[in-house]
Amino acid sequence: MPIASVDPATGRTLETFEPMDAAAVEERVAKAARAFREHRETDFATRAALMRAAADLLDGERDTIARTMTAEMGKTFASARAEAAKCAKAMRWYADHAEELLADEHPDPADVADSGAERAVVRYRPLGVVLAVMPWNFPLWQVVRFAAPALMAGNTGLLKHASNVPRTALYLGDLFHRAGFADGCFQTLLVGSGAVEDVLRDPRVAAATLTGSEGAGRAVAAAAGDAIKPTVLELGGSDPFVVMSSAAAELDDAVSTAVTARVQNNGQSCIAAKRFIVHEDVYDAFAERFVRAMERLTVGDPMDDSTDVGPVATEQGRADLEELVEDALSRGAAALCGGGRPAALPDGWFYEPTVLAGVTDAMRIHREEAFGPVATLYRVPDLDAAVALANDTPFGLSSNVWTRDADEQRRFARDLEAGGVFFNGMTASHPALPFGGVKRSGYGRELSAQGIRAFCNVTTVWFGR
Repeated sequence: MPIASVDPATGRTLETFEPMDAAAVEERVAKAARAFREHRETDFATRAALMRAAADLLDGERDTIARTMTAEMGKTFASARAEAAKCAKAMRWYADHAEELLADEHPDPADVADSGAERAVVRYRPLGVVLAVMPWNFPLWQVVRFAAPALMAGNTGLLKHASNVPRTALYLGDLFHRAGFADGCFQTLLVGSGAVEDVLRDPRVAAATLTGSEGAGRAVAAAAGDAIKPTVLELGGSDPFVVMSSAAAELDDAVSTAVTARVQNNGQSCIAAKRFIVHEDVYDAFAERFVRAMERLTVGDPMDDSTDVGPVATEQGRADLEELVEDALSRGAAALCGGGRPAALPDGWFYEPTVLAGVTDAMRIHREEAFGPVATLYRVPDLDAAVALANDTPFGLSSNVWTRDADEQRRFARDLEAGGVFFNGMTASHPALPFGGVKRSGYGRELSAQGIRAFCNVTTVWFGR
């Protein structure tokens, strides 16, 4: 079956590609393995110069690749440009910091003397070829946040990107080569999901990283576990956005952030806030302002600077969103705004910014991730109820809490079951901060020191007396 690039704003097919056959995949796996033997011997200064060259290319081509991302998955052009800029920033961050993050560690000789050692060294060595299975929602950033640390650590990469963003995938496969990385250091495999397991099981592939659905994560983790290969998984999220009464004076800022947190990337972000849990003392004021702000958003052409929310990326994605909303409404939830397709946009896969209230645990949306511009609104009486409801989800990616009370901050930081707790601001990923989740949101961490060490052989080097 051809791999297609389809414009979600119109439903029009832009370009189709034939998947690579087994011989083409074999050629790229072999090339990645050969490139690893060369790339691992380069020093950090050489890798950093190459990574900065890739960042420079990306900066110079920002508008071009932003148009490609917008055309393939519907994010607004402004957000696509910002994504490209963020990728270049991360490349430079790892170029600047990789050597120190992977520097040899020297335990105090006195601490290891009883092992019979005169001294010992802990070293971080690259693992080899790493397979990256990546999603469409941040088609540049999700890849770069793996590729930059992996290449700086001395690994090589194979990218199996989402099948609806083939143009972006091919761009990425070409970017690092044009920057000067040796042939085979980073390559795109234009294949369907059915080809992933064979690549992962290939003995020349050392590890895998996946960002995507729970189903894809389970499949990759199972195959990797059977082959005894390490993985990092970043899966779904249904992040809470908690507003306590101590934030009453900052309610306008909380509302503004809440809207951005819900509809960023057209609502299609694993770390987007999705469940809005508000203390009863400020619930009515928050709800009124939040709904009004969601209603004011402009839905339309993602290339138009005035557009706030573009289309959902795929027709099936919109259908899944509609099913969740219809299930909630049929079971007694109320749509305070939105709740359907915008009548003025009959073409493409648009969905109205929607706020649902009266959500209960009998509704699918209480447990499942809403991947689109749909928010659920909850009223809670106190801190205990806020913590309990925030944790009442199978996911645990990140969380947002608005409170100025130090005791409340300590409680949320201690008890929220999530990979991140962001106070009085919006969850975001940053090169210097570890990123990942718990529960069904996955395991392992990307970015920061943890991210670059994820695909290293942490080696103990012991010297006897």
